[in-house]
Amino acid sequence: MTGRTPRPRRSFIFTPGLRPDMFPKALNSGADIVCVELEDGIAPKDKAEARRNALALFERPQADDGVERIVRINSMRERFGIEDVSAILATRTPPPALMMPKVRTPDEVVILDGLLTEAGHATRLHVIIETNAGLEAAQDIAHCSDRIDALFFGGVDMAAELRCRNAWEPLLHARSRVVHAAAGAGLDVIDVPYLDLADPEGMRAEAEKARDLGFAGKGSVHPKQIPALNEVFTPTADQIARARRVITEFEAADTGLVVIDGKLIEKPVLREMHRIVAIADRMGA
Repeated sequence: MTGRTPRPRRSFIFTPGLRPDMFPKALNSGADIVCVELEDGIAPKDKAEARRNALALFERPQADDGVERIVRINSMRERFGIEDVSAILATRTPPPALMMPKVRTPDEVVILDGLLTEAGHATRLHVIIETNAGLEAAQDIAHCSDRIDALFFGGVDMAAELRCRNAWEPLLHARSRVVHAAAGAGLDVIDVPYLDLADPEGMRAEAEKARDLGFAGKGSVHPKQIPALNEVFTPTADQIARARRVITEFEAADTGLVVIDGKLIEKPVLREMHRIVAIADRMGA
């Protein structure tokens, strides 16, 4: 039994830990996930201040607004990551979820899971696959902890590690492997942001490719990208209606499969149906 709850993850945006005043703006951007940044976007000299600011945000009760709040810590293999984790373990009001960058092996996740359990924290985990070692171990990483809700594909760092262009075709194999790992573990999988703000059509095209490959959502680098991302990753009215029907039929049948419109549907599809309904509920549909 896991603590995973189907929810929309169509879009996410980072907000810097150094600027807590920007947190409300990010929460109102329309993104499904808002991530407070402690890692790459924060200079070493500012890490401690960003950490204090981020944890202070969660000392106050958070609104029940449907936005998923997470904090991107530094790598568990670095001093700053250890300091992030130590501070999180010491607080009585931990973030609801943490994003783990540059994960290479399952033991990083297992160790953090154990520490959170020891502290009595219910904090969830999101894991970025952005190293070649992480890609090789993606299947094992995806299955190593029930705290994991999603895998994120880190295309920028992955391209650097693979010595290839940061473009769709060169990274297609790596993307596909992350999708397969997430699907096998019943996790959502989120694609890397599209970096060219001056090319909205290119972003939409890449988001559509990611959706068709199996991604549940995609990151943004600016709030103006979010409406298009939400649109691309939002199911159609027909898909929503079908999802509600499939869930209702399964609840009534109480079996591992049902027949709808002459087609056999097995229970594993229910997870995707619940995710579609979660998106519909967030839209008020």
